[in-house]
Amino acid sequence: MQEWYRSRALYDGGVMKLVKAHRFDEALELVEKIPDNKVKSMALNQIVVELVKAGEDYSGGALTRAVEAAMNVTGQDESTKTLMGLAFDLLELEKIEDALKIAEYISDLSNRAKVEAEVALKLAEKGEIARAMKIIENILDEDVKTWATSRLANKL
Repeated sequence: MQEWYRSRALYDGGVMKLVKAHRFDEALELVEKIPDNKVKSMALNQIVVELVKAGEDYSGGALTRAVEAAMNVTGQDESTKTLMGLAFDLLELEKIEDALKIAEYISDLSNRAKVEAEVALKLAEKGEIARAMKIIENILDEDVKTWATSRLANKL
């Protein structure tokens, strides 16, 4: 329990203050001192999101570290939720390729399919219908594939 409190203190009192001040390099250093993997992953995800919003480079170290941290979160469900959260945040910020790449790390097929479907629908909104269809065709979860196909048809 002490580990979690120490982690939250570093997250709230350190990392997030540095991020809000756009002191991203310092935030990335401090995040390594967070002992709880879930809190560390949450912090790295937030750093990536704020780097994107600030127009800074995130695709190298920060994104890689965020994915690695998410994969180190205890329990597949927690890891999946963390990866999905990051993918959806990036998708919302128009970082479609990165969202699709993160989906590859989601081992739960149904949840991976949900990310892939949302990526495909975002591509369709941008006029990339053929690519959207190809992603949908490769979705392994049949229910999600059907849902995505229906949504795509409604967008046309």
